[in-house]
Amino acid sequence: MYNNKRFSVYLPIAFALMLIAGFFLGATLVRNLPDNKSLLQGFKSQKYDPINDIISYIKQDYVDSVDVDALKRSAIEGIMTDLDPHSQYISAEEFNEVNDPLLGNFDGIGVQFRIEKDTVYIINTIPGGPSEKAGILAGDHIIKVEDKLIAGVKITNNEVMKLLKGERGTKVNISIARRGVKGLLVFEITRDVIPTYSVDIAFVPEPGIGYIKLSKFSATTSEEFNQALITLKSKGMKNLVLDLRGNSGGYLQAAINVADEFLPDGKLIVYTQGLNRPRQIANASKTGLFEKGNLIVLIDEGSASSSEIVAGALQDNDRAIIVGRRSFGKGLVQEQLSLPDGSAIRLTVARYYTPTGRSIQKPYENGHSDEYLEELHDRMVSGEFTSQDSIKFNDSLRYTTPGGRVVYGGGGIMPDVYVAVEKNEKYRYYNAIINKGLVYQFAFEYTDNNRKMLNSFKNFDDFNSKFSITPDIFQSFAAFVAKNGLEQDAAGMAFAKNDISNLMKALIARNIFDDKGFYPVYLKTDKTFLKAVEELKKMN
Repeated sequence: MYNNKRFSVYLPIAFALMLIAGFFLGATLVRNLPDNKSLLQGFKSQKYDPINDIISYIKQDYVDSVDVDALKRSAIEGIMTDLDPHSQYISAEEFNEVNDPLLGNFDGIGVQFRIEKDTVYIINTIPGGPSEKAGILAGDHIIKVEDKLIAGVKITNNEVMKLLKGERGTKVNISIARRGVKGLLVFEITRDVIPTYSVDIAFVPEPGIGYIKLSKFSATTSEEFNQALITLKSKGMKNLVLDLRGNSGGYLQAAINVADEFLPDGKLIVYTQGLNRPRQIANASKTGLFEKGNLIVLIDEGSASSSEIVAGALQDNDRAIIVGRRSFGKGLVQEQLSLPDGSAIRLTVARYYTPTGRSIQKPYENGHSDEYLEELHDRMVSGEFTSQDSIKFNDSLRYTTPGGRVVYGGGGIMPDVYVAVEKNEKYRYYNAIINKGLVYQFAFEYTDNNRKMLNSFKNFDDFNSKFSITPDIFQSFAAFVAKNGLEQDAAGMAFAKNDISNLMKALIARNIFDDKGFYPVYLKTDKTFLKAVEELKKMN
């Protein structure tokens, strides 16, 4: 069992991101293919279709009634499963859920929410969105959507989103419970286009050093990223930390565009090739917003696909230092084929290769095998997260960059500067607290109970300079931990006090100011970020 402080902080989101979002996003070519129609007609023109014939036989002669649509879906899913880990069938019902994160917007009411103790809490409303215009406030509890009760019924995030999302212009009635107000408040909200962002934050944590956290590669990433670079340069940025940790991918072209901002004209960014897809090469263009200046890219085991394209391009061209841990290892490109019933197939059509010729796809057999899904867990068990020496590469997959750096293919991007997850028995109690989500829960309840005071701060800078985790707040947290089933460990709590307090303040800031409040606080104890700043200072 490996005890650490950083891995555990990310544990609630890392595996969901890597094992789910990584499969749904990826380096994807989502096209309106010109040959879709002919391709589908080609399917229909086949004289013998064993799948349809077998399903027809089952429907006609099977002993019980059957759901024909479910049988067809199972057949398609079985075919996809046997191909590779990232080819997938997307049902019509799942289509928007899977594709919306990459589009840069969706139709809905414009709220960020969290489910806590079977209650849907509004964390924030999207500025200028329908909910803000209607009068919904942060801290409100959603009790009903139309006449459907959603409080106290163990509803899931996906179920809430399905109720709140809908076509632009449609209306939905939301019944709200608000602190200090008797009875329910009913709001009629007209759904509208809600923007989603891939740049979580761009700011200057230290003079001359910029920081950009990129969460995905979507249709709006290039525009967002360019604006972030322009803004940071106007604030005196000379060096940049680009954080791709936990970024599971997205559009291939968005990754190419981001890498292009750092590379001079003509430099190879990536090329793709498949049995039925000729080689396609992407080179840097003449214009780049940050072609000079020191650059560090942060990656970890949750950085996949498009993130690896960017990291690989910058590493192979000796443009950036890569800091962190080995990335996921997804080097396959999917193409999306929309089907007439609203469903779609994402089919792997090519592999991508970094400028030195590396394929960073990790090994897989038998399509969606358990071994592939469990590979990240195996890395942790083998000690890879805590010791660089445990990582073994095949010498046949060894490559050398123009600058003489040795890099490897066959399993993700290996950073130039490895940052281990801390392995320390003294963090045992801290890990137990984090794994139960107690800091997150306490921070949320504290925010909800003290919203009036917290909203009195003029802005984040005002909050950051004046608000701190006082001894009274920390003592309340210790009591909260004991109340929620963990035996008290005074020594363990005292050892982790600084980390807990900083994370707690960061989470409270997020509840009020979103990610623009979280990262400036959290990065103060983020080992990988601090290592990146140390490396930048060595270069100057």
